[in-house]
Amino acid sequence: MGAGSERGAEAVLLTWQGSRADADAPLLSLCGKGVCFDTGGYDLKPGAAMLRMKKDMGGAAILLGLAQAVMALDLPLRLQLRIGCVENSISGHAMRPSDVLQTAAGLSVEVGNTDAEGRLVLCDLLAEAASETPDWLIDAATLTGAARVALGPDLPALFCNDERLAQSILVAGQLVNDPLWRLPLFDGYAAWLDSPVADFNTVSAKPMAGAIVAALFLQRFIPSGIAWAHVDVYAWNDSSRPGRPEGGEAQSLRALLATVETLGARANRLQSRDD
Repeated sequence: MGAGSERGAEAVLLTWQGSRADADAPLLSLCGKGVCFDTGGYDLKPGAAMLRMKKDMGGAAILLGLAQAVMALDLPLRLQLRIGCVENSISGHAMRPSDVLQTAAGLSVEVGNTDAEGRLVLCDLLAEAASETPDWLIDAATLTGAARVALGPDLPALFCNDERLAQSILVAGQLVNDPLWRLPLFDGYAAWLDSPVADFNTVSAKPMAGAIVAALFLQRFIPSGIAWAHVDVYAWNDSSRPGRPEGGEAQSLRALLATVETLGARANRLQSRDD
C-alpha cells in the first residue's frame, strides 16, 4: 500500500506497560487504519465522495486516543498500538486492479478494487499483532460505505469472534452512550472472496454485504483462539449537534475504554485469585 504516493507508508508501533502491570498482565493490542487521504487509487472515487477523505485515518485516531486514555488511567495492562499510516494516491507506481500482492502473513491477495485499500493496511498489522498472542485484539477503521448504508453514520458496526468480548463492548457502549451494533461474521459469504489467481480477493464480485465481506477478509489473518473485535466506523459528524461539533468524531472510543477497564479489572481479579 502507498506505492502511488510520494509520501512513503509508515507502520507505527507503540508499546507500554502500566505501573501495576507485571510481565503476565493482560496484553491489549490495537490496530488502526491511518489512511491520511484516500483518492480511491485507479478505482477513483467521485469528486463528492473524496471531499471528506482526510477522515480516512479515523480508525487510527480513535485507537491512538484509546491508547492515550489507557496510559493516562495507568490501567494494569500491557499495551501495543499499531497504526498503518499511508496515502492512497495515483501514479505510475500505484497498485492496479488485478494485481496480486503478498501479505506479511504469507497469503497472496488479488486486488479486486484499489479503493479497498484499508483492509490491505490492516491485514499486515493484524497478523503481526496476532503473533504476540494478545488477550484482546481490537482494530478500528473507516472501512466500508456498506456499514454506513446498513447502520447510518452514528452507529459503528462491530464484528467479533468472541462472545464475551462482543457482549462487553455492546454493554459498555450502552452504559456510556457510545453504542455499537453487532453484525455477523457470516461464514456463508466467505467463498465470495475466492480468487482464481491468489489465495483470495480483497473484495467480492457481489454488490452485497460489503461490510461483512470486509470483516471476513480481515478474519483470515486472525489465528484461532485470539479474541478479536473489528469496528467499522464513520468517525465524522456531518453537522453540529450539542456536544458533537461538525467534523471528526471519536466514535466507539468511550465504549472501548469502558470495555478495557472492565476486562482488565476482571482479568486481574482472576490472576490475584490464582496467586
